[in-house]
Amino acid sequence: MHDLGAGFGYLLKGQRWMARHGRSYGFGLIPGLVTLVLYLAALGALVLWGTDFVGWATPFADDWSGPWRGLFRGFLTAVLFALSLLLAVLTFTAVTLLVGQPFYENLSEQVDRDVSPDGTAPESGLPLVRELWISARDSLRILFRALLWGILLFALGFIPVVGQTVVPVVGFFVTGFFLTEELAAVALQRRGVELRSRLALLRSRKRLVWGFGTPLGLAFLVPFVAVFLMPGAVAGATLMARDLLGEETKERDERTETTERTESGAGAAGDVSVSAAPHLPQPPPSP
Repeated sequence: MHDLGAGFGYLLKGQRWMARHGRSYGFGLIPGLVTLVLYLAALGALVLWGTDFVGWATPFADDWSGPWRGLFRGFLTAVLFALSLLLAVLTFTAVTLLVGQPFYENLSEQVDRDVSPDGTAPESGLPLVRELWISARDSLRILFRALLWGILLFALGFIPVVGQTVVPVVGFFVTGFFLTEELAAVALQRRGVELRSRLALLRSRKRLVWGFGTPLGLAFLVPFVAVFLMPGAVAGATLMARDLLGEETKERDERTETTERTESGAGAAGDVSVSAAPHLPQPPPSP
């Protein structure tokens, strides 16, 4: 339970960090807004020409009589739109991170420098093109894994009772895990941590990952929320990545120093109080 709360705490810390750095927040919004415009344009085109596309893809239904052709193609159009929305939700984070790789890379480095005891941030040393290629390749691998989980959960959804209660909950946790991986990859990839090692690292602290990613995934279901939470999510994932790798932070150092000062102060006060205690006169011995 402690890790669940700690994961949610990193999510809040990331948003608070962005609130204190308004200029960085403005730059961090640009990739999400660009991606949102592209997705809205694609979905708008689907609304306008989705029926025509379904008609072109089902020529065998041209000779159907009565309402069957309209019902069949209307059903396929609705399914196409629903699948497109699902795909948009699953890929929005990955595409936003890919589009905003330079923005989020810089943002993650700022967070590292701000909380690092020595004021430095790890650097990959790779060219931007190479970093984009690695990010795109790893995102496709994660998307493939997420789709496999989606197919499995979709099939399990037909089980009575379990499919309507347990499966949706599991689905949110799975979404939170993969969402956290995408966000933490910005900081971990810069440290040279490969995809397989990243997944193993995240699995070792699943509750921490769920505490961070599951509420964020639920928030992302609200339209346009992902755009405004994304910069803070990257900042929070960077802080969490430092925890996963056991890296020290200023906050942790200051807390340790404060504790040590308090303990040493209490010890000194105790010594002073003992040594400074007045020597009271002893009563005379009884006759």
